[in-house]
Amino acid sequence: MSHVPKKVGILVGGGPAPGINAVIGAATIRAVLSGFDVVGIQDGFSWIMKGDLEHARPLSIEDVSRIHFRGGSYLGIARANPTKSQELLEETVLSLLRLEIDKLITIGGDDTAYSASQVALQSKGRLRVVHVPKTIDNDLDLPGYADTFGFQTARHIGVELVENLMVDAKTTHRWYFVVAMGRKAGHLALGIGKAAGATLTMIPEEFPAEGHVPLKTVVDVLAAAIVKRLAAGRSDGVAMIAEGIVERMEEHDLEGLAGVERDAHGHVRIAEIAFADILKAEVQKRLKQFGVKATIIPKNIGYELRCADPIPYDMEYARDLGYCASKYLAEGGTGALVAMVQGSFQAVPFDTIMDPKTGRMRVRMVDITSDRYMIARRYMLRLRKDDFEDSSQLARFANVLDISIEDFQREFGYLVEHEPIPRTFYPDERQKPSIAPPNR
Repeated sequence: MSHVPKKVGILVGGGPAPGINAVIGAATIRAVLSGFDVVGIQDGFSWIMKGDLEHARPLSIEDVSRIHFRGGSYLGIARANPTKSQELLEETVLSLLRLEIDKLITIGGDDTAYSASQVALQSKGRLRVVHVPKTIDNDLDLPGYADTFGFQTARHIGVELVENLMVDAKTTHRWYFVVAMGRKAGHLALGIGKAAGATLTMIPEEFPAEGHVPLKTVVDVLAAAIVKRLAAGRSDGVAMIAEGIVERMEEHDLEGLAGVERDAHGHVRIAEIAFADILKAEVQKRLKQFGVKATIIPKNIGYELRCADPIPYDMEYARDLGYCASKYLAEGGTGALVAMVQGSFQAVPFDTIMDPKTGRMRVRMVDITSDRYMIARRYMLRLRKDDFEDSSQLARFANVLDISIEDFQREFGYLVEHEPIPRTFYPDERQKPSIAPPNR
């Protein structure tokens, strides 16, 4: 009887996220209990796509039974891209087969999901592949609008950091411009800013979908928020800014952007761009035109969040995903990513979640028409349309800049042209609940 390989390989690609170890641990335990040997592949696709098998090792229940408490990745991580050439892709499949792996679990974001889908195709049925979606950006288009694991922990740690900055800002009468990771979407910045009660949060989704976002517009939103705050008697604040705004800008708007390094999947390394520093300089220059001085401290957060120990929510969630990934493979499944929708497992075939234009997983953006976003927006201190309908309010803003109301409208009125409109909770006035007068 010919030998039938019964090994499950596990690897991690992309960037770190809290909960990776919980996936690795649960997937390993479930696979071993199903009668499979498990092989941990170090550093994503880095070594196996070059034919190097020395960075793979067996995993046992004893090895992984307690790793779910910790951040980072027990197997390391890398952004190596086996789809950059047909040769690398073929070598990846051959390496897995030489390791006697016939079932592969990949853990990662949209790029790793794409690599996994191509490995599955290249194997022509010799490998069964399942992907566990991961990113603190929360921007993968999962069914049921489910979070990606790691997001809630990143938000939790981010809120703690911003809370401290808010106290410092008030104590020292300064502003913080905090740029949060998120690549294209603003989920993390909004999640942190809304929960912490930051002065305002800016995300790429709030700008028109078509075309670039002018640097001047971003600068004016921030400058106007500082003016509005000063008019209310406060010289402090914390602005949360999603790094995804950078990707929407013209390269000439951001000094040095053209020379910034790109990763193995072609994405600009946004962390290489001193976006918060650029905004600080430009906002101070804008306010100086009116004789207003503001102390602004630039701050980037993201790397502090990625390898944090997961909060219990992500520990449980990621262990469920790891269990489901192994179970799905053991039962003959392949070519899908795993998701938990309202507490139930759902396999999502690769071809149903890939964008046909890009070939990558569809990106989920923040829905700025949702009540969740509208509530966040109403609590922000930033210019709104109703400010321009209140002459006394406008007079206070203009007074801060020592200009006329007309000049203030001319300088900043354009900012509210695309302000999202909240929906009416009670379209029929008769549906409004009656409010009884208080007892006297």
